[in-house]
Amino acid sequence: MSAEIDRETVRRARERLPEWTYEARDQAYTELFEGPDAALTDAELGELDRIDSDLTRRGEPGIWGADEYGIVHDGGVEPGELGVVCTYHPEIPYEGFRGEESLDEASREQYNDVLWTYCERVATYIQTDLDAFLRSASN
Repeated sequence: MSAEIDRETVRRARERLPEWTYEARDQAYTELFEGPDAALTDAELGELDRIDSDLTRRGEPGIWGADEYGIVHDGGVEPGELGVVCTYHPEIPYEGFRGEESLDEASREQYNDVLWTYCERVATYIQTDLDAFLRSASN
């Protein structure tokens, strides 16, 4: 990839970021949470959904859709490249889920680890879209 990336190309890439994020979230969710090799059981995924609802009712960032990504210069493998970073990884706060039942610390850590993996996978998929965009922009 060329080290010379102009401001207009960066602006156009950032305009595409919401679309790429939406698609990448969908892909990462399917890969991590569906099928026989899912990272969590259906019951655990349901618990995450309840935690998400509880957090948003309390006015806190939830879990799903709360992750944020940015495109940064010199964020790629080579100097001068553009890279995608997750700027906010949602997580279950220390006080945990205070709904119908309490969430033990081991489960909270497990869920936060899976959420971290999910966000990093989303960032990887967005990076793939960004790289394809930059290749087409340089032609």
